[in-house]
Amino acid sequence: MFIEKIDVFCTSPGRTFVTVRITTSDGVVGYGDSTLNGREQAVATYLRDHLVPMLIGHEDGAIESCWQLLYRGVYWRRGAITMAAIAGIDMALWDIKAKRANIPLYQLLGGRSRTGCLAYGHAFGKDIPNLVEHAHGLLEQGFKAVRLQAGIPGHDSNYGVPLPNQVDQGNLPVTEYWDTPSYLRFIPEVFSAARSELGEEVHLLHDSHHRLRPIEAARLAQDLEPYRLFWLEDCVPAENQEVYRLIRSKTVTPLAVGEVFNTVWDAQTLVTEQLIDYLRMSITHGGGITAMRKIFDFASIYQVRSGIHGPEDVSPIGMAAAIHLDTALHNFGIQEYSGYQSLSMDVFTPDFTFESGMLFPGEAPGLGVSYDEELANAYPYERSYLPINRLRDGSVHDW
Repeated sequence: MFIEKIDVFCTSPGRTFVTVRITTSDGVVGYGDSTLNGREQAVATYLRDHLVPMLIGHEDGAIESCWQLLYRGVYWRRGAITMAAIAGIDMALWDIKAKRANIPLYQLLGGRSRTGCLAYGHAFGKDIPNLVEHAHGLLEQGFKAVRLQAGIPGHDSNYGVPLPNQVDQGNLPVTEYWDTPSYLRFIPEVFSAARSELGEEVHLLHDSHHRLRPIEAARLAQDLEPYRLFWLEDCVPAENQEVYRLIRSKTVTPLAVGEVFNTVWDAQTLVTEQLIDYLRMSITHGGGITAMRKIFDFASIYQVRSGIHGPEDVSPIGMAAAIHLDTALHNFGIQEYSGYQSLSMDVFTPDFTFESGMLFPGEAPGLGVSYDEELANAYPYERSYLPINRLRDGSVHDW
């Protein structure tokens, strides 16, 4: 059987998603996620204008061959747009293959390595009491692991904390401001209070979101050691992987990196030198199931576990793919799960479930996610961007 038709949808049911639908010559349909926050139209155009024409008539079951064609068959490799586009095609082909076999996808990946996948939720607050209250709410929902992000005194905006009075910029990026010294003074207070209020059993996580210099990250990681974090995430920009040698040498706080990575080459040094504990790459942005299974198998040799990126701007299709892979991986660590707006879940109807702090893949054939095209098309694409981050002196900083 072969690929007969590929549709690409770029719609905004709750937020913007790029969805790939592949239809085979015998009528089997598979879905994939190619969403790239703030650059969705670029991925959709890359798919429609460049990849789709190459794939019509390709054998739908030859997934590895297809992946290599899309990656090696062009001169310009890698990059977020290319890898997100490949990921959507790849997921849809795996969805089709599992549907043909009439089994859930994780069975094709080797079957269960675990009964459920530990998940973490996002707790935030304008101050410490508000943050602790939100974290308690997540624990009541069943979460056993919580990422903590709190408003920093003197900051009118902070990563991970919704802006209270965000000014409409006409669908252009808003500007946030950052001050590293005040952040470094405040965050240990956050975790001291959280550990005291939430207890010793809950797993606590934190994301610095690329905003520190190496020596600052080392200092923060040392200061947080008494509170036994599950991990400290993306403490510095990791384009220069070698900077983690300094951080690793100064702390025993576990380190997680990689939600902006696109290929194994972005993490090669970090993994082979065991400079991190968790690799955060997303299936949607890392080339799909074919690529990510290989990357995590590679990481397992060096005792690095998975911590797949699972924000709301990865669609429920991408989340389903992550949960199926999580279920099969031996070196699974934890799965980010920020949840979805109800409108998004009306368009994408997944059969994965969350219970008692764990995510469970469904038993429907394939990825187990349906897609309501008519409802999705009622919400046309809306341009939206992540913020821009600046220091107090006005210079552009990492976001």
